[in-house]
Amino acid sequence: MAGEQVQVLNALDVAKTQWYHFTAIIIAGMGFFTDAYDLFCISLVTKLLGRIYYHVDGAAKPGTLPPNVSAAVNGVAFCGTLSGQLFFGWLGDKLGRKKVYGMTLMLMVICSIASGLSFGHEPKSIMATLCFFRFWLGFGIGGDYPLSATIMSEYSNKKTRGAFIAAVFAMQGFGILAGGVFAIIISSAFNARFNSPAYEVDSIRSTVPQADFVWRIILMVGALPAALTYYWRLKMPETPRYTALVAKNMKQAAADMSKVLNIDMEAEQQNAQKPLPVPAAEDQSVGLYGLFSSEFLRRHGLHLLGTASTWFLLDIAFYSQNLFQKDIFSAVGWLPPAKTMNAIEEVYRIARAQTLIALCSTVPGYWFTVALIDRIGRFVIQLMGFFFMTVFMFALAIPYDHWTRKENRVGFVVIYSLTFFFSNFGPNATTFVVPAEIFPARLRSTCHGISAASGKLGAMVGAFGFLYLAQNQDKAKADAGYPAGIGIKNSLIVLGGINFLGLLFTFLVPEAKGKSLEQMSGEMEDKVDAKQAEQQQQPQQAYSSRTVLAL
Repeated sequence: MAGEQVQVLNALDVAKTQWYHFTAIIIAGMGFFTDAYDLFCISLVTKLLGRIYYHVDGAAKPGTLPPNVSAAVNGVAFCGTLSGQLFFGWLGDKLGRKKVYGMTLMLMVICSIASGLSFGHEPKSIMATLCFFRFWLGFGIGGDYPLSATIMSEYSNKKTRGAFIAAVFAMQGFGILAGGVFAIIISSAFNARFNSPAYEVDSIRSTVPQADFVWRIILMVGALPAALTYYWRLKMPETPRYTALVAKNMKQAAADMSKVLNIDMEAEQQNAQKPLPVPAAEDQSVGLYGLFSSEFLRRHGLHLLGTASTWFLLDIAFYSQNLFQKDIFSAVGWLPPAKTMNAIEEVYRIARAQTLIALCSTVPGYWFTVALIDRIGRFVIQLMGFFFMTVFMFALAIPYDHWTRKENRVGFVVIYSLTFFFSNFGPNATTFVVPAEIFPARLRSTCHGISAASGKLGAMVGAFGFLYLAQNQDKAKADAGYPAGIGIKNSLIVLGGINFLGLLFTFLVPEAKGKSLEQMSGEMEDKVDAKQAEQQQQPQQAYSSRTVLAL
């Protein structure tokens, strides 16, 4: 069986880039497009939710979500995502990638629609149902991380594998961009149809009743791209690597490869029917150490620590920046004070700011990684990304008072955009790619899920913690209901320190450029050991036969 596996795996490693590779990128990538849209579109409408459901008559400022509600609305999807990454990562190794791939997408479709249909008569009930559905939306999104990464890595050849996995993840940038663009379109249309005065002119009429449809439509549209790719996910065959290495069915692996890749697997199919001299008991025992075994700890313990810690540290900074960029832009005056706008206009301005950042820095950063990851390697890109994220974060934080002056606001936005660029042309992409390359096939989806869940734990720290940290040090100037924080400046310094820690932990992560998955995971060494054991066994068997004949 070892010989058959080597033939199948070698055929995958040297296969030329074909149309199916691009089809797989689109099918898996549309899941990530939806993931990003669903996770980040909530930041576009949280201000609107506060105005609609938490308006206080006579208040100088528009209504805002209370601290606990805001934290729940922003962070509950991350709780679901973390759970989904662990559960579906484990399930993908137990049942196979394909069997659970459609489940995650259907969960995303149903819960995107349900989030927009959140019901109730009181603000508390509406927020509760919204949080409930966004938790399960996150659960489906979580499953997409380990499954999409693993499927793409196991179909790719070793020459372009990094670019293909990164291209799937790069669809996240288009999802963030699409969320901003769609919010601009919807808010522009509603504002033109239901024009209303600014809050400071008329606090009641500044939020028209129809504004309730705006946030619901924005959330529900996230179901469309997922629904459009559901059929194609069901048509994808199981990955040949899973079938060959985990299911131990060489004939089926060869047949699946022949269906989707232009590879002549006739020889492999014939070999799959021939008995090999390697004893079955020995073959089955090769490399079958478990996740919690000392052997896994020895081989991959530091690798898992490296992938999990870097993803955790990255996501604290990355999601803090993404979810609360509207607050940062307001603090430096790039967005006008909320009281000078009506409710729908505020959505428009927040969406415009987020779209500009996504267009100028987020999306290009992802595709720089796609273009260069197989040339300069994962390690260099991740190290470089963390380094520049640290530099630019401190460049914003230390002279923060300088950036708050009106004449310097453009410079602030430029440097702030560069932190996004180097997070995406850096660890935000590589932390997704590497865990899909360095662990054994039977544990690959599980280990990717653990690494990704560690990242979402960091996102929760960012989503919940930054809300409080970023508040003004003077309690009188903090948002309604919030205690005094450490301020934007000190929060940015903290994020800079976190980025520097990510740089240090990057040294635990191995380089996978140009190597096969089996080389990185050590499975190739297991096969070599098995072959050597077989060669040593054959002379002993021959010697025993001659001895019997002589007697």
